Amino acid sequence: MSDLNSLTLFKAKDGLKAKKFSSLELVTDCLSRIKTLQPKLNCFVSIFEKESLDKAKKADLEKPLGGIPIAVKDNFCVEGTKTTASSKLLDNYQAHYSSTFTKRLEDAGAIIIGKTNMDAWAHGSSTETSDYGPTKNPWNTNHLPGGSSGGSASAVSSDQCIVSVGSETAGSIRQPASWCGVAGFKPTYGRCSRYGLIAMKSSTDSPGPIGKTVDDTAYILSLVSGHDPLDATSLDLPPWQPPKSLTNLKGLKIGLPTSYFPSQIQPDTKSAIYNAVKILEKLGAEIVKLDDMMDPKYSIAVYTILQRSEVSSNLSRFDGVRYGKDRSFFGAEAKRRIMLGTYSLSAGYYDAFYLKAQKVRTLICQDFDKQFKKVDAILGPVSPTTALKLGATKDQAMFGELQDMFLEPSSIAGLPGISIPCGFDKTGLPIGLDIIAPQLREDIVYQIAKIFEDNTDYHLSKPKL
Repeated sequence: MSDLNSLTLFKAKDGLKAKKFSSLELVTDCLSRIKTLQPKLNCFVSIFEKESLDKAKKADLEKPLGGIPIAVKDNFCVEGTKTTASSKLLDNYQAHYSSTFTKRLEDAGAIIIGKTNMDAWAHGSSTETSDYGPTKNPWNTNHLPGGSSGGSASAVSSDQCIVSVGSETAGSIRQPASWCGVAGFKPTYGRCSRYGLIAMKSSTDSPGPIGKTVDDTAYILSLVSGHDPLDATSLDLPPWQPPKSLTNLKGLKIGLPTSYFPSQIQPDTKSAIYNAVKILEKLGAEIVKLDDMMDPKYSIAVYTILQRSEVSSNLSRFDGVRYGKDRSFFGAEAKRRIMLGTYSLSAGYYDAFYLKAQKVRTLICQDFDKQFKKVDAILGPVSPTTALKLGATKDQAMFGELQDMFLEPSSIAGLPGISIPCGFDKTGLPIGLDIIAPQLREDIVYQIAKIFEDNTDYHLSKPKL
């Protein structure tokens, strides 16, 4: 049997359980696909061919993810493997322990077949800042896949793995998922452990799954979530479990913020979101216009200051003394962020910038609290545009913040959200729909995304490679 790599997670699980094929065949197909597409798409920094094949031969199919090949973003530590965060500063770094997220995947039987490319240190929304070259979008290789989890999203979209792992600080799961036409589930902050994830902005970093369907991402989330004593920000809660899917959305109020449709939004993107709203209305949802919701432009300023400040602190550990190379190996983007963050935290500027940004962050959280008293969930575009062309980030210091402007508010507030395919622009590039809900209400996010997916076929489209 061939093309096993194109299976969804549940179809792969069912096939393995029914012995229609073996884990070895499944892993072999994925590795073959990687070999074919790596020169074209550059999704991987490291490929674990021998290790994956050895594990596939001994796969325990009784485990929840027994024999399933998974790709992991290269800012997750996996014991004994090179972990670079796509920076040459860590080019030779071998992780001495595994992140809780990836350990739980492996404990469930998953086979990590490789580490995916990303924006260096997760600084960006394009995967162009990677020291290992940019990843390409499988829908059009002249375009970006998004970022910083661009390698993970592109790998899933092009069937190089069954499912992948990403991390989001202000859109880095949902935005590349949108640009690559797959599902990206960002959990509530603290729902999944950050232990072993190379920190970027610790107060919003959220690891999460990227998959071919909503169910695939929800199932992964159920296996990796739950309290972790090794992470002080981990919520003291049991693993999240997906609720039953719905047959209609009657009684559910969904908010549509008018401020999330500014003049610079791409017309095709706007049309796709409004079309998605009509579909959800037909399924019984009550759509409520939110005319008083805070403009996402304020989140751009807040995120920029807070992110740079936390970066300047988190990257201070990479001094070339304990691990990695010296600081001359930092790329230009990392240096810019360190300098701006150090400036924001310095004496005389702390109150004017960092403290003020924290106060506005509180206002953003309070605004969401107010809106969620009126609605159960909020819809909007994932990004103002579909995937832009390679090179679009050149001389654009605020590229990421502008492309993630609709996602930054929910990330700042620690809310769960998902990006799912909801259409295509006139050139055939995917468009994503963002669904967010109050903290710890992944159930609402899942149910809306699931019923939308069940009643549309956007997720079934595949890039022609």
